[in-house]
Amino acid sequence: MRKNSNYFPNNIFKSTIILILFIFLFFCHLYAEDIQCVWTDVERIVAVGDLHGDYDHFITILKDPKIGIIDDNLHWVAGKTHLVQIGDVMDRGDYAKRIFDFIKDLEKEAEAAGGKVHMLIGNHEEMNIGDYSFDRPRYVTVKQLLSFLPPEYVEKEERKIRKKLGIPPPDETDSNSPLDPNIEAFWQEKMKRSMNVTYITKAHVRWHYLKAFNENYAPWILQHNAVIKINDIVFVHGGISETYSTWSLKDLNDQLRQELEMFRVFRLRNEYPNRHYEIVYNENGPLWFRDYSYRGPEFEPTVDRILMNLGAKSIVTAHTPQRIKSGIDMSRYSGKIWIIDTNISRAYSEGNLSALIIEDYGKKFEPWVRPRSKDDTSIDVNHELEGMPLVAFLLNNTIQTFALLGSI
Repeated sequence: MRKNSNYFPNNIFKSTIILILFIFLFFCHLYAEDIQCVWTDVERIVAVGDLHGDYDHFITILKDPKIGIIDDNLHWVAGKTHLVQIGDVMDRGDYAKRIFDFIKDLEKEAEAAGGKVHMLIGNHEEMNIGDYSFDRPRYVTVKQLLSFLPPEYVEKEERKIRKKLGIPPPDETDSNSPLDPNIEAFWQEKMKRSMNVTYITKAHVRWHYLKAFNENYAPWILQHNAVIKINDIVFVHGGISETYSTWSLKDLNDQLRQELEMFRVFRLRNEYPNRHYEIVYNENGPLWFRDYSYRGPEFEPTVDRILMNLGAKSIVTAHTPQRIKSGIDMSRYSGKIWIIDTNISRAYSEGNLSALIIEDYGKKFEPWVRPRSKDDTSIDVNHELEGMPLVAFLLNNTIQTFALLGSI
């Protein structure tokens, strides 16, 4: 009885402390130093689209002599160039964490040389912060899961299954080596038991993944922008709809960061925030908008109005894969729109390595495209409609929709 009598006061106290912490974290964004999102007088820009966990292909692109971003030792050699990675580092592939860690180091080297690395927030970063990727088949791979999990948790769980099955310890010197099939099956089963769960607990591997990711990587991700403007070119993962083109870029970025920070803190409490959202999970928002890809010539007047509202000449996006034969196929509406997602990742059965080189202060656009190696291993994924069923359930951006995610 004594144990029960203390239960509610203790939890009320804990909830109060957490709520105070949440309020502090939420409002600190309002008073923090502004995060810059507009740059001018930049002579050279290199933009790279969705990576989906393919670290090796990202490195291959950056090391190419034409791109000239890093040397063979993976150090910045691009001087005052601005590198824009346009979002969706995460999911489908295995090595998102390795890409994040590499970008962290490259950001510092670029700054020291007078250049800049911009990693934009994509919808897959949004979905991991909000804890929706776990419910989508083949988004969180076993290796992505293991990379973000606390090492002591992985060691404890694997020790038990290895002892049970008589499996020797892994070769920790080669993270590219395939997982033991029995170990991979073990983690897949744990992931399966965590999918479409209304309330997760420490018994679910999802809880440990979410907690570690949202404590260790989400705060850094949220120091980045969703939309930036360099010279007279706007860069954004999905696109800017006409509605959002009337917003300032600062307001767009601040609002998205605030909403994702609320999701981050609430999910650490195993709750979903119950309020209306302006941007997150909105199909017309900057992380999800696809009309540049799907609309025809009749949409060009809308594109012109969007550009006029943004004070821009071009918009560079990714998000929707382009099956291209040459670099010019990434361009739409006479170069006003560039869509540079070409399935770089081996998570897809077909695709190309690509980048968009912009020189002479934004006057010269040069697409760079290389066919992927025939030796690439891949899984076949229908990417064209990726995310759309999720968005359809989230149009009204209310908490009532979240309970339906398990049926998508």
